[in-house]
Amino acid sequence: MAMNHATQDYLLPCGRDVEQVWDRLDEVDAGRADAHELDCPHCQATRESLRVLRGLTQELAEDDAEPSPDLTSRIMSAVRAEVRRRDLVPLTSPEPGEVWVSDQAVAAVLRFAADSVDGVRARRCRVLRTAEMTDAHTVDVELSVAIAHDFDSGSLNVVRERVTAAAGARVGLRLARLDLVVEDIYDA
Repeated sequence: MAMNHATQDYLLPCGRDVEQVWDRLDEVDAGRADAHELDCPHCQATRESLRVLRGLTQELAEDDAEPSPDLTSRIMSAVRAEVRRRDLVPLTSPEPGEVWVSDQAVAAVLRFAADSVDGVRARRCRVLRTAEMTDAHTVDVELSVAIAHDFDSGSLNVVRERVTAAAGARVGLRLARLDLVVEDIYDA
């Protein structure tokens, strides 16, 4: 029996390995179960779960439905939302104490502002702080966007205005620099 490292040493309370129960599933279903397999409630429950898993896996394998057209954008939104909160930006606060926000949260607000412009889809957004920045509430931003093939290039100024306004009004940051990178063109 070839052991899968993911389930190796995953013993049931009866002492049998889940991999062993899986390997013997067809034999038990064919009526060739040993005495332990017939009487053990742990093996019986595991077999039932494995049968359900096998059935669902087969159903997925046989499903030839096309994924929804927006699947890629939904996946990419989830990837962008993956939060690594090690990079924090200080915010102004009228109250005593410090307020910090993750650069990913700031990036989400700025991407949303860019997405509000017709013909623009925000991609990556990097919020950068450099050692030379003496004002703690000032950041540099690099924003990558995709634009519609019939996009008016003058509307990039609208993107710049909305992103800058969102940084100040929604987050409380000043943009020292905003670099817009058009990295793709899409068909609207």
